[in-house]
Amino acid sequence: MPLHPYLELFLTFARVGACTFGGGYAMLPLLQREVVDARHWATEDELMDYYAIGQCTPGVIAVNVSTFIGYKRRGITGAIAATAGMVTPSLLIITTIAAFIQRFAHLPVVQHALAGVRIAVCALVLQAIIKMIKKGVTDLPTAAILLLTFAAVAFFGVSPVLMIVLAAGAGIAIGLIRRRRT
Repeated sequence: MPLHPYLELFLTFARVGACTFGGGYAMLPLLQREVVDARHWATEDELMDYYAIGQCTPGVIAVNVSTFIGYKRRGITGAIAATAGMVTPSLLIITTIAAFIQRFAHLPVVQHALAGVRIAVCALVLQAIIKMIKKGVTDLPTAAILLLTFAAVAFFGVSPVLMIVLAAGAGIAIGLIRRRRT
């Protein structure tokens, strides 16, 4: 018997939300598998667009993406179900960890486990970055935007928000120039 659509949204995003180590970028492979490959709720391009919009809007990227997909599937109620699914596991896990962390944080086994988790998260984030670069960098202008944005933020301390706005403006300008040429 198929699940109720709202319960399916909740449970799908709860599964993803249970693996929140590393935040939104680390979740990209999980979201890809669940939302694009398994359920076909969004295309790969739509997921990348949701990620880009999620970057530009207040809040946690993964929560924003779940909200967008839930809204696409079932409107406002779907957005609420998907968002609740994404945040519920984190809320439960963080509350449990907070209750015990002070008692066990000093133990070497806990410190080593957290070090291992950090490395795994780095790998997941790197995989997400590579995938986004492959999808987003399609020509010389988009490569230039990537490199200039990276350099400005990483080496010159320019605000990421400012760079997102400037990159959006550059994308619009490039699109207008291309449209005039055709």
